[in-house]
Amino acid sequence: MQNETSLIIPTVPGTPFEGGFYVARIRLPDAVYAIIKAPKARGDFASAEWGPYGGSDAGALSFNDGLANTLAMAKAGSKLAQRILDLRIDDKGDWYLPSLDEIEVCYRACKPGTEKNSMYMRSGINLHAMPPTQPYTADDPAQTVAEIFRKGGAECFEENAVYWSSTQYANASGYAWYQHFSYGNQYTWHKDFKYRGCAVRRFKI
Repeated sequence: MQNETSLIIPTVPGTPFEGGFYVARIRLPDAVYAIIKAPKARGDFASAEWGPYGGSDAGALSFNDGLANTLAMAKAGSKLAQRILDLRIDDKGDWYLPSLDEIEVCYRACKPGTEKNSMYMRSGINLHAMPPTQPYTADDPAQTVAEIFRKGGAECFEENAVYWSSTQYANASGYAWYQHFSYGNQYTWHKDFKYRGCAVRRFKI
């Protein structure tokens, strides 16, 4: 996660970059980072539990720091977190499960299909996105312009799938946040339920 200033930072989702594919930008307290999705063949996990239903992962409450969340998850025994931390792709070994706001920018930039978006509760509000975003409307975001992320594309998120974030639900420790990639709904569910997981890394800009 070093800041290689000699590199040209992509601005178009789907551009190959630093071991994966550029998606979007996220703000952490120290800097702005590019979010990079791992190649699907190596960094996507189907039918994965977030972790044990009981107990609290006190270090996994961040909405924008998925790396810190993932490290806390692994320490508490999450097999999904450990599998992602063990990844080494294109000589990069700092992959992690995205936080809620990181997986949200993935949906916004990489929405695979054309279904209307959910306008339920907080879905789409992202104060850490660059720029910050408001709740979804029925038509915004639209289907991604990046062909490789569209439905049927080589690197697409599965359209009808739910993807775990690494953010535990603060009000009930047995639950964690997820992002639906068909219509964008963000909600929480039991940690031991089996959803998809994807690996990302970040690059300091």
